[in-house]
Amino acid sequence: MSVFKDRKEKGRFEAHGVAGREPPHPARDRDALVVMLALTTGALDAVSYLRLGRVFSSVITGNLALLGIATGQHHAMLALNAGLALAGYACGVLIGGAFAGTPERGQPTWPARVTLTLMAELGVLAAFSGEWLLTGGHPAGASRLALLLLGTTAMGMQSTAVRRLGPMSTTYLTSTLTGILTALAIRRWPAEWQRSSGVILAALIGATLGGLAALWSPGWVPAAILGPITAVLAGSAFLARRCLPPFTDA
Repeated sequence: MSVFKDRKEKGRFEAHGVAGREPPHPARDRDALVVMLALTTGALDAVSYLRLGRVFSSVITGNLALLGIATGQHHAMLALNAGLALAGYACGVLIGGAFAGTPERGQPTWPARVTLTLMAELGVLAAFSGEWLLTGGHPAGASRLALLLLGTTAMGMQSTAVRRLGPMSTTYLTSTLTGILTALAIRRWPAEWQRSSGVILAALIGATLGGLAALWSPGWVPAAILGPITAVLAGSAFLARRCLPPFTDA
């Protein structure tokens, strides 16, 4: 028979939802992890643009525009880069979608499938970082194309992982910025404005760090890319541990 260790603890957890299933501030903890993921997005986008062919890892609208420009100008290399970026992202979405699934009614604040998908993304980014270091931070030829595919695949996987959490993103940020500016115009702040603002700021900071590393200290690129997502996975493990029911078998 299962019993609670402490009646006060039972009351505290039941006051916040299903007995012992959620910590006191699950949405806040989730949002902090989502914001941290945007650091990886910004860093990888900067590295991709500066060193992997003037295309982006996560900005698919931009890559579509670049593909159209390349087609109109008969720019074969830019067309190849943009096409590979789109293909890699699509592959990442297909792979990540299989891991993450879709949002479900009554799901935990941070489903285990999200962590699983991010772990798979970390593996792809680790491969990216290994290849980056092998090239000395100056990839060319097949290595550059391989890095582009790995980076965009990782971003596609991350997009599906975050999408499983609900209507939020760490990769396609046009809608996020639109929501913030609309709220500013009507002076009515939605509940998620702090997360949205944090994601935008984190992407900017990540891009700054990734760009500086790519241009001036290539050996630090893996840290800029892997550091945030590693911290997110550690945080998700902590969050899952806090969500465990506070009772034991008698």
